[in-house]
Amino acid sequence: MRISVTVFLTDETITPTRLARELEQRGFAGLYLPEHTHIPVERTTPYPAGGELPPEYGRTLDPFVALGQAAAVTDRLGLGTGITLVAQHDPIDLAKQVATLDHLSGGRFTLGLGFGWNVEEAADHGVEWRTRRELVRDRMALMRALWSEEPTAHEGRFDSVRASFAHPKPVQKPRGPVAGPRTLVGGAAGPKLFAHICEYADGWLPIGGRGLGEAMPRLRAEWADAGRDPDALQVVPYAVHPTPGKLAHYADLGIEEAVVQLPPAGEAEVLKALDGLTGYLPGT
Repeated sequence: MRISVTVFLTDETITPTRLARELEQRGFAGLYLPEHTHIPVERTTPYPAGGELPPEYGRTLDPFVALGQAAAVTDRLGLGTGITLVAQHDPIDLAKQVATLDHLSGGRFTLGLGFGWNVEEAADHGVEWRTRRELVRDRMALMRALWSEEPTAHEGRFDSVRASFAHPKPVQKPRGPVAGPRTLVGGAAGPKLFAHICEYADGWLPIGGRGLGEAMPRLRAEWADAGRDPDALQVVPYAVHPTPGKLAHYADLGIEEAVVQLPPAGEAEVLKALDGLTGYLPGT
C-alpha cells in the first residue's frame, strides 16, 4: 500500500521544501495539504472534531504555493490538496492554478476537494451555505470546460465561461466524465456525497477512514449504476493514524493508498514522526 502524508504547514512548521525532499528520499508516495484562507474570530460553527479549534487552522499556508515549492524540489512525490474548498475560489482562477501545478509537476497533482465546515469562513467568500454543494458541482463543470482540449463554453446556475483558449492543460488525460487531474471528493458517506463522486471524480477521500467496510459497498453500487468502470474507483483514507491492523483492513477492502497525519510542528518533531512511520512503507 502506498503511504502518503498530510500536515498543516504553517509559518511556524517545517518548510514545504524540506518536508518534500525528506518524503521523496524516504519513499513516501505523496504530500497532501489542507486549505483555510482565514478563521473568523467571531465563529459559532463548532469544530467538527470537538473542543477548541487548533491554532494551526488560522496559520495554514496556501496549499498551491506550498505544493509548487514541493514540486520544484522533487521528481516523483505525489502532490495533493486535502482539501481544496472549491466554493471559496473563483473557478476560472482555480482552473488555472490546478492546470499549472499539474503541468509543472509532470502530472503529479491530485485535487482533493470538499464543501467545507466553517460557515463564517465561507460567508466571507460570499458562499450561501445551503447551496454550496451545488455551487461546487457547477464550478467543477466550469473547470472541466476550461481543461478540455477544444475551447468549450459552460453556462451554469452559478457560474459561466465563454469558449476560451486556456493553457496549460493538465497533463493527466480525461477519464470518463473526469477531465483534469486525479480528483477525490472528501466528506462523510451519504447519497449526496456519493452522487458527486460518481458524477465528476475519481473517488473518495474519507476523513479518518472509519466505517469503510459498510460504506464502500454502497459507493461501489452507486458507481456501477452511474456506468463508471468498477476497477477505476479509488478510495484513499485521509488523516489516518495508522496501525498494522488498520492498514491490513484497508488492503482487504482493495484500497491502494492511505494518507497518514503528521503533527503541525517544527523540523525535528516532524522528522521524528516520519521515522516512526517508515515501517509502514512498502518493502520495509
